[in-house]
Amino acid sequence: MTDEEAMPLSGRVVGVTAERRKGELTALLARAGASVIEAPAMRLVPIEDDTEARAATEACLAAPVDYAVAMTGVGFRGWLAAADTWGLGEHLRGTLADAEILARGPKARGAIRGAGLAESWHAKSEASDEVLAHLLTLPLAGRRVAVQLHGEPLPDFVRPLRAAGADVIEVPLYRWEPPVDVAPVRELIAALVNGGVSAVAFTSGPQVHVLFDLARESGHLPEVIDALRHSVLPAVIGPVCARPLQAVGIEAVWPERFRLADLARLVIDELSVPSPA
Repeated sequence: MTDEEAMPLSGRVVGVTAERRKGELTALLARAGASVIEAPAMRLVPIEDDTEARAATEACLAAPVDYAVAMTGVGFRGWLAAADTWGLGEHLRGTLADAEILARGPKARGAIRGAGLAESWHAKSEASDEVLAHLLTLPLAGRRVAVQLHGEPLPDFVRPLRAAGADVIEVPLYRWEPPVDVAPVRELIAALVNGGVSAVAFTSGPQVHVLFDLARESGHLPEVIDALRHSVLPAVIGPVCARPLQAVGIEAVWPERFRLADLARLVIDELSVPSPA
């Protein structure tokens, strides 16, 4: 095996904007030879300390829920664990047991079953768009729908449900907020402006917004957008994450499976240059 085959990203610089599990993504890219700029663009708010999550949970318990959507396994498990700390766990499990639970993919389904509950349907594609399409085939007028969010609001998901007459309760679990220390993000912006980055990996839409907001503050937003349009590979975890980029004309790529390992493999494949024959 040649050095190029063993280290296909040697000489490449990749920005990583994730906070949660950034070490895992960084390690996968570094093993392929990349120099990684870790620039966490969001920070996690602990669920048990989140007054919005508790208020949404209490809203779910105020009346029967007809449909509950589990978007992620970690979020669904975290919701139940937080409810236990609030003394609401038993009530929440009972409410969910009486509802039709829809799972976005196998991890969400596993979390549902691990809690002793059962899903009525699951998305094979792991895409929220598939979940929405299925929900819109169900009777929604006057029905209560609890949607476990996964780090960011989902207006394009919630709006059609409300238009169909549903009472939607958004449960903002593991909510993200901008980082306390923005210096690493500013370092990434400078590298983008100076042409020193080959790719940037995003794992949530809010990371894109924070990057753009800080670039705007420094007067470099046009250069950052231009770089991501033409010279830098924008790699995202999935199509929802891509929307803030697409809104400004940036075409992102994402893996078939919405996993960190697959995102890393995609970056490696896209940036690798085959050896001459």
